[in-house]
Amino acid sequence: MSRTQPRRAQRSRRPLHLAALAAVLVLAAPVPGTAAAAGTATAPAAGTALREVMFVGNNWDGTADVITSRGDLARIGRINVVPDKDQRLTEIYLNPVKLGYFLGVRLGPGEGHDQFVDDMYSTPDGSAVVVSRPSFADVVSIDLATGRINWRFPVAGYRSDHMAVSPDGTRVAVSASTANTVHVLDIATGRQLGSFATGDKPHENLFTDGGRQIWNMSIGDVTTALDAPWLDWTKGDRHITVVDADTLRPVRTIDMRQRLDAFGRSDLSNAVRPAAFSPDGSTLYFQVSFFNGFVEYDVATDRVTRVKTLPKNPATSEDRTTWVNDSRHHGLAMSPDGDRLCVAGTMDDYATVVDRATLQEGPLVPAVKPYWATVSGDGRACVISESGADRVTAIDFATGQRSSSVEVGDHPQRVRLGHVPTGWTGPVGG
Repeated sequence: MSRTQPRRAQRSRRPLHLAALAAVLVLAAPVPGTAAAAGTATAPAAGTALREVMFVGNNWDGTADVITSRGDLARIGRINVVPDKDQRLTEIYLNPVKLGYFLGVRLGPGEGHDQFVDDMYSTPDGSAVVVSRPSFADVVSIDLATGRINWRFPVAGYRSDHMAVSPDGTRVAVSASTANTVHVLDIATGRQLGSFATGDKPHENLFTDGGRQIWNMSIGDVTTALDAPWLDWTKGDRHITVVDADTLRPVRTIDMRQRLDAFGRSDLSNAVRPAAFSPDGSTLYFQVSFFNGFVEYDVATDRVTRVKTLPKNPATSEDRTTWVNDSRHHGLAMSPDGDRLCVAGTMDDYATVVDRATLQEGPLVPAVKPYWATVSGDGRACVISESGADRVTAIDFATGQRSSSVEVGDHPQRVRLGHVPTGWTGPVGG
């Protein structure tokens, strides 16, 4: 496998217009920690038929492509997730502290680009999509009919990150990565229902046990160049925080350092990255920083049971500082029957399906910096985002082979199942 595929030319950023600067001077800035209305939701009529789709967040583009959830992954429409871009940029440029963090996101996790969409989920009625926007340190609800913002929630600190939605679709949990906090919001109104503290740099969130618990994985500081194994202690306090989803009070705290050491893998980082539970919730599979593989953890006995090392791409540099945000592999999904795992081998430019019983990997499917893995609507395929090629690809769980691909926007990352009204092709005028 090689890295010969060229990226498309990047669009230049729009300048900050003086008109936008003047406009913001007469606008009241939203109060941190509150929902700020910015439009009127246009909900589908009662009984409106919904269509299952996939939302693809194009992080550097500031768009989300909506594609079919199975089959050929054909594109249905596109949403601008930064319709308030000029206003947000003006606020940032007028605040030296916000500007410092904004540029830090660009130069750090953004790899020289602004991060406009990290994660997204549609509302249960299919009327809106809720998006976390790292560079703007917020979460917004965007009306799917009009493209306007329904509500905006500024997170604590200066960067928003991964989200999770409750099984009933009514609550969304979002990581505020610089504040070591997870906010839980009402998905319809943006009102904060509560929050809880985490380890350093909260990342992945998962609702478990039928929505009764939330698991948060903190990954520590992934933007420094202190990546040598002996400097691992500089990355901060990394652990899993498990809370009661109703009270948001801690239930368990799990530091994988002790569990990995007990298994004989003190060489592995304890920064838990993307993760997937078995269908019965008894087993957790997760990736860790700098590792080409994944770990199996038994929840009841609280111990690591297996570690799977996957092949390295000989073309991949062994210089850890060249790996994106301390990732080597970033993206993990499980088939609905629990028999197979799909792994995005990010820095090794492939994806593969692994038999869960034997941990034997299937064919290594070439992919350009795959950054996420999820499951298609019919459960037959793993869907990965190829962030280095601006496309989304489906890999058949049964054969381990690529079954379809579709081009999307600039630097696709998170891919989530959701719903839009039947017949929807994009916001009016979008």
